[in-house]
Amino acid sequence: MRAIRNPTGDADAVVGRDVVVAYGRTVVIAASDVTIPRARLTSVIGPNGAGKSTLLHAIAGLVELRSGSLAVLGARPEAARARVAYVFQTARVNDNLPVTVSEVVGMGRYASLGPFGRFRTADRAAVDRAMESLGILDLRRHHLRELSGGQRQRVFVAQGLAQDADVLLLDEPLTGLDLPSHERIDAVLEAEVARGVTVVVTTHDLDEARRADHVVVLAGRVVASGTPEVALDDAVLAEAYGGHLLHFDEGPGVVLDDAAHGRGTPHDAH
Repeated sequence: MRAIRNPTGDADAVVGRDVVVAYGRTVVIAASDVTIPRARLTSVIGPNGAGKSTLLHAIAGLVELRSGSLAVLGARPEAARARVAYVFQTARVNDNLPVTVSEVVGMGRYASLGPFGRFRTADRAAVDRAMESLGILDLRRHHLRELSGGQRQRVFVAQGLAQDADVLLLDEPLTGLDLPSHERIDAVLEAEVARGVTVVVTTHDLDEARRADHVVVLAGRVVASGTPEVALDDAVLAEAYGGHLLHFDEGPGVVLDDAAHGRGTPHDAH
């Protein structure tokens, strides 16, 4: 595995050593070291089935390691769970449920509610700030079934923001979005990093990954990690994707044809 030290000298938010994650007999991430720098934007990239979503699950404390060690903010993932927000790739709410945008975003505050479970002034303020940052404050009384796909995704990102977490995990938050939603979420993630939040985003888009501060390349194990220049060079990408890359004159372009997921499929099962 190719790796570099965090050039900022800050403590890392996530440190894993010999991490192995498996579901039953299927090993999804083979023994790997992984580090994610604090207060930076990290992109996790790799072919479908490479373990991107599984890595986020492990960081969030939602799946146990088969072996190895993983520390999140200096603690076991289970102990750090209250400081980690996770926006799932396929966040869904039943369209028949009578829940508004404000109520869905407000779910991000449930873990921090007081002993009586009632919203306090601080909770309402956090929800309003999150909706305003995503440009959906005017939609607060709308039901999800009334929203476009891009607006829905903004709602779920806002739910993550409302948690005021130290680490924000997002599973392919920009896939298939309209341009205004894409740009708005991009800007919000940059603002979160600027205020000291560690943001980790999975993606299939090499251009998105190149804009990150730090990149982790997965292909059933950590193939490389470091700056985009180090982690996304031709040799690393060829190793991760088995040569199934679309090349342009200026270098590798968006991955379109990796063997694991077929041409153009934007999802990662694990």
